[in-house]
Amino acid sequence: MILLMIAVFLIGYACIAMEHKLKIDKSAIALVLCGVLWVIYIFAAPSLIPSAAGFSFKQFLADNPSVAAMPYLEQCIQFVVGHQLLDNLGETAEILIFLIGAMTIVDLIDSHGGFSFITERITTRNERKLIWLIAGITFFMSALLDNMTTTIIMVMLLRKIIRNYKKRWIFAGVIIIAANSGGAWSPIGDVTTIMLWVKGNVSTTPLIGSLLLPCLVSALIPTAFAARMLKPGEMAAAQSAVVSSRPRYITKSDSLTILILGVSLLVCVPVFKTVTHLPPFMGVTTALGILWVYTELMYKHKRNMEESIKCRVSKVLKHIDMPTILFFLGILMSVAVLQSAGILSSFASLLDTHVHNIYAINLMIGLLSAVVDNVPLVAAAMGMYPVMDTVSLAAAADPAYMQAFVQDGTFWHLLAYCAGVGGSMLIIGSAAGVVAMGLEKMNFMWYFKRISLLAFMGYLAGAAVYVLQVFIGMA
Repeated sequence: MILLMIAVFLIGYACIAMEHKLKIDKSAIALVLCGVLWVIYIFAAPSLIPSAAGFSFKQFLADNPSVAAMPYLEQCIQFVVGHQLLDNLGETAEILIFLIGAMTIVDLIDSHGGFSFITERITTRNERKLIWLIAGITFFMSALLDNMTTTIIMVMLLRKIIRNYKKRWIFAGVIIIAANSGGAWSPIGDVTTIMLWVKGNVSTTPLIGSLLLPCLVSALIPTAFAARMLKPGEMAAAQSAVVSSRPRYITKSDSLTILILGVSLLVCVPVFKTVTHLPPFMGVTTALGILWVYTELMYKHKRNMEESIKCRVSKVLKHIDMPTILFFLGILMSVAVLQSAGILSSFASLLDTHVHNIYAINLMIGLLSAVVDNVPLVAAAMGMYPVMDTVSLAAAADPAYMQAFVQDGTFWHLLAYCAGVGGSMLIIGSAAGVVAMGLEKMNFMWYFKRISLLAFMGYLAGAAVYVLQVFIGMA
């Protein structure tokens, strides 16, 4: 059954990777994969539970005497359904609720033209200055917003100011790299970093302190080489002037207020977690509630405006990217069943035995994230290596090695960097790349020939900076 589960997961993973060729949405594949794996596991549970979750199973029976009196088969079913499935669903729901809240806040800012205050201020016509400006704005914007939204905003801006599509592709390649690098050092900047932060593998200040410089280097080096592809003079006349994306019925004051309030609330979510010790999804839902109240009061005073054109939160919620949310549900729960069955812990043991180097393991994960989605890769890594506490660390056979797996340990920070930045090496390796490819009709091979090497150089340079930081800190 173990081999069957691994085979099913790999087949499902391959189908997800070939989404565009199969013409089947990866969300549908992920949901089917999730269901099939849990069905296989519940039938195989009686033979797998003793080795995969023996201690947890005994504790479950001790806490539930009525279940302990049942036949062994029924005990296993109750353990899987009432303990493992629900626990994993709860952890997955934390991530999904956080993403829904954050996505709604970002969409609300965008629908009210808040981001136009940023894009309208890009006025330079020097190509090399422009690419540096675009890269810088993208890098820091993606630390607050999701990579995909940042990429959409910046690519749409390019289409308004650069006529030549091949030249625009160079800028778009830099946007992809900067968006992925910028999202990796912030706890709310990338889905994989959000996963690590929500589950307590990393915390805000140590994450930013250790990854800001490596991520900056990983964006600077490709941008520097990409700038050399451009002419040093002025660009050709724009296809059209940069126009405001602010709806006509929204005042400049309202748009600016929503931008400031929305971004401030997102920035305060990590502070909320630190002060209250409540999970991040509570912070982001509270933030959404505050912004919701503000917009309701704002529209209350716009009595002459037709109801159909008001961008209320209830209207924005209908435009949330639910297929992406369902993809995360399916893939995270698929990885969870592999963890419950003990497959991930066995794979971790193999890596520890044959590789036994956290830097090599993470660099391999980063390279893989250029080919396959980084969400299941990070989820698998989190399932393979639990966060070490003081007691577990003291009892470990190799405490020095396992020290890397404590909260904010070297493994988790490097994982956040490698999984986030590594996706830039191929255009299909990240949501930012896929979105840019769709908007600009970018050619896979064009990106591979002209941008992939730059992204790879930045990836290795940033990783080298991180390793250097670690060794300097140990000195």
